[in-house]
Parts: sequence; structure tokens; C-alpha cells
Amino acid sequence: MDYTSLLLLMMAGLGIVSSNAPITIALIVLLFLRVTHLQQAFPWLEKYGLTVGIIILTIGVMTPLASGKISLQTLGSSFLHWKSLLAIVVGIAVAYLGGRGAALMSSQPTVVAGLLIGTVLGVAFFKGVPVGPLIAAGLLSLLIGRS
Repeated sequence: MDYTSLLLLMMAGLGIVSSNAPITIALIVLLFLRVTHLQQAFPWLEKYGLTVGIIILTIGVMTPLASGKISLQTLGSSFLHWKSLLAIVVGIAVAYLGGRGAALMSSQPTVVAGLLIGTVLGVAFFKGVPVGPLIAAGLLSLLIGRS
């Protein structure tokens, strides 16, 4: 077994130990693609995986609106409560950081490894959700002055 596969296996082990199914499944799928010599999928996943993931995440977040669990009245009243207004501001800030993060990750691939390790550790040990790399890269771009 090569070192990359071993690293993927160890990170999947972190997912198992921390009872975090998304990280475990993602790493096992990548390991499966690697050991079955289906690496021709990697360029496609690198190019479109983030977009597909964001689409699926957006579908999940918007489902309560589409199903009627969040009414237009509730949506409209979100502009009248300070917590909802703050949520809108935070949402704008996070979207901005995600955009900066995507630009940084594509322009400086050397930071990707650190962001990935940090995200896996955050997911494994702090009950995080693996949407952190874009936001982390956005924060990093602010700290190092790059976009």
C-alpha cells in the first residue's frame, strides 16, 4: 500500500473513531477509487466536486422552504427580528469568505493540505461539519492578504 492510501485510511479511521460518517464515507470512497485504479475520476472530482457538493448542500438547506415548512410569512418576518437580520449579515460574510477561500485555494494550492488536515481534525474531534475548507481559506486569505 502506498503512503497516500495509508494516509486516506488513517484519516478514515479518525472519522470512525469520532463517529463522523460524512468524513469516513468521503475518505473511503476516495480510497476505493484509488485502490481500484479509478483515478481518472480524480480530475473530474477536483474540478466539479466542490460545485456538486455545494449544490447538494444548497438543496438540503432550501428543502424546508420548498416543502412549505418555512412559509413566506416566516421568511418575510426574518427582516423584522434582530437575530434574523444578524443571521443575514453572517450569511453574507460567510458567502464572501467562501468566495475568497475558493480563489485562494485555486491560486495557492500549497495551503490546501493544511486546510484539509485542519478540517478533518475539526470534524473528527470537535463535531464539525466538513464545509470548513472554503471558510478557513477565506479567513486565511484575510490574514495573509491574498484573494
